[in-house]
Amino acid sequence: MNQHTIKRFEDELNELKDKVLAMGGLVEKATKRSMNSLIKQDAKRAHKVIERDHAINAMEIEIDEMSRTILALRQPAASDLRFVMTTIKVVTDLERMGDLAENIAENMLKTEEHPLTQVSSLQSLADLVLDQLKEALDAFAKGDMAEAMICIESDNKVHAKYKSMQREYLTYMMEDPRQITAGLIASDIARSLERIGDHAVNIAEMVVYMVKGHEVRHVDHDTAAALIGGELQDKT
Repeated sequence: MNQHTIKRFEDELNELKDKVLAMGGLVEKATKRSMNSLIKQDAKRAHKVIERDHAINAMEIEIDEMSRTILALRQPAASDLRFVMTTIKVVTDLERMGDLAENIAENMLKTEEHPLTQVSSLQSLADLVLDQLKEALDAFAKGDMAEAMICIESDNKVHAKYKSMQREYLTYMMEDPRQITAGLIASDIARSLERIGDHAVNIAEMVVYMVKGHEVRHVDHDTAAALIGGELQDKT
């Protein structure tokens, strides 16, 4: 490549990263807004999340098309190729997060007829998951391995919190069958939050691949840390 072509290629990669981060910002905002609609019983906010999900979907298509064009025309290699492949994976996770935020908003509208009496635990779970999302996006933006590992390792805390809440809701429904519908709504919201956290971890794991070339999606956290630290050789 000549110098001019290299500069254009770098600009395209930077634009691609900016678009992914902008999409991540929309997802973060949708998740926060859906939870705020629940906490404040604000149906208007819930409807905004539902109405604006199409913008997240549109960004996924735009980024996918841009990524595939770069692959076809630039034929990137090594770290640039890993970055583009990571981008394709990341936007899929972000789109699914947007759908889950929409699901929370839809559940909020159901609570108008079936009010939830215990929402503080949902907000606590949401705070943990939003931290994961921020860490994953920061790791992607900076190629920061430490930030990626913080996100990955925090997953145990999120899963423990989610399982505790599910037991809590089950007990609640068994003690008062009149609250079964509300309990099921709360359980579904918790599940959506937990899955948003799972997708954040997927993004963090792809950052590890992007930076180091190590595949850590199907290994435990200790093994991932060892791979990243160079204590183990990646066999993939």
